[in-house]
Amino acid sequence: MKGRTVLITGAGSGIGAVCAQRLARDGAQLVLVGRRREPLEDVAARTGGLVLCGDAASSTDWARFIPAIRERFGGLDGVIANAGGHGLGSASETSDEDWQAAMRANLDSAFYTARASLPLLVQQRGALVLMASIAALAAGEGVCGYTTAKHALLGLTRSLARDYGPQGVRVNAICPGWVRTPMADAEMQPLMERHGEDLEAAYARVTAEVPLRRPAKPEEIASVCRFLLSDEASIITGANLVADGGSSIVDVPTLAFGRI
Repeated sequence: MKGRTVLITGAGSGIGAVCAQRLARDGAQLVLVGRRREPLEDVAARTGGLVLCGDAASSTDWARFIPAIRERFGGLDGVIANAGGHGLGSASETSDEDWQAAMRANLDSAFYTARASLPLLVQQRGALVLMASIAALAAGEGVCGYTTAKHALLGLTRSLARDYGPQGVRVNAICPGWVRTPMADAEMQPLMERHGEDLEAAYARVTAEVPLRRPAKPEEIASVCRFLLSDEASIITGANLVADGGSSIVDVPTLAFGRI
């Protein structure tokens, strides 16, 4: 990755911030995109790079981001479309505003990022990674907007890979399961309150049936991103790489037999 320029959305915290740290150690030049300037500046203090504060789901913001990237680096070798958000509630509990917010945070942000950065990626024959989820493969309870948007991300991945592969651009998705990030820590709070347990016990509860029996570290997902951006993945495009500790391979209807 030495000397390559990589753009990361949602770069101020969680997986995005750890991706930035990993790629900086490998010698990459970074473009850090996010809505909150202070976290981005904190990451940039450790990794260097260009901070661009704005909304990844805004074509207006991309209209000012791209010239800044061209001026600073000339092009892009890689993009990690990591920005995302929630989409809680069943369909009947999801208002118009909730639905639109879920699509904007999880799908529109990836589409606008891809559309804006593709000319630069074509120029460099670069690679694009979309951050999906195992919610792109199966449905959890009461997360209609999130599940739908993440499923759509796989369709977007395949469409982009099909259309831009002939121009040398590779496009892949990553489907993590639970990852220990501040967002996931917050999602553990209801379990902690309900069962009177600490954070470690809550994570143990949600990964009890996961073959590896633990959540991922953000550094592990960053390593997958780095691989997909690198020449080591030069023949891989249109794929969704599952990084979930094995949770998506579990045959749920047979779980009861393991408790006999």
